[in-house]
Amino acid sequence: MAAKILPVIKLATKVTIAGGALYVAYDSGLLGGSEQGSEVLAKAKAALPPAVQEWTKYFGLEMPTLPGIEFSPVQAWNSGVRSSISALSEAPTRAGEYTNRGLQYLKDLTK
Repeated sequence: MAAKILPVIKLATKVTIAGGALYVAYDSGLLGGSEQGSEVLAKAKAALPPAVQEWTKYFGLEMPTLPGIEFSPVQAWNSGVRSSISALSEAPTRAGEYTNRGLQYLKDLTK
């Protein structure tokens, strides 16, 4: 009986942990827009260093200093959207160019 219930308990534990992580991500605003994500990232940057220092003091560990990273999700998102839209707008022109090159290559082969 215990052998049959153990996999169910393991699955329930995994589903609970995944659901909790999803709830925390949604509740904190990570699944919102880019502006809201930037705000959450700024809050996390402010909250994590004191928490890490507290835990390192508790366990008696020494952590190396972290390098400063300047990253703006809003700018990264916008540049990705611009690149995608640019590629989509140029696609018909590029397809025509590649078709003409292919036809010219075939004409050169048949000469």
